[in-house]
Amino acid sequence: MVAATQNRNTPTRAGHLRGHPAAAGSVGYAGAIAVMNASGYAEPASTATGLIALGVYHEGVDNSTGADGDENAIIERGYFRFANSSGTDEITRAAIGSACYLVDDQTVALTDGTSTRSKAGIVDDVDAAGVWVRIDPTSGINA
Repeated sequence: MVAATQNRNTPTRAGHLRGHPAAAGSVGYAGAIAVMNASGYAEPASTATGLIALGVYHEGVDNSTGADGDENAIIERGYFRFANSSGTDEITRAAIGSACYLVDDQTVALTDGTSTRSKAGIVDDVDAAGVWVRIDPTSGINA
């Protein structure tokens, strides 16, 4: 390919919604954290390593009786508030700008749980109701 010599019609798409094939046997609930597993399929977040946080399910998806990819999950990237862990894993305002980790599909933690948790995203804010997290798989947090 050579450099452009005239105007071009470059394809574009909105940056916040993506379709991902759903993992076999999975059920994703609207607003819950969605991850990509090692095989490249979307499933609800859990305490496990090797997961890539994709965002939240924009709408529910039920692939509980299907094979990998039988259903398509619509996942939204952005800033979302989740439940905060407690004790030594509670996220405080001092963690703003740092990575946080997946506990389940609605809870995040300060630490990786002794190398048992995948990154959720970047802490954006902390308030009395929970932790605001930026989730975007292209943010470089997993690099």
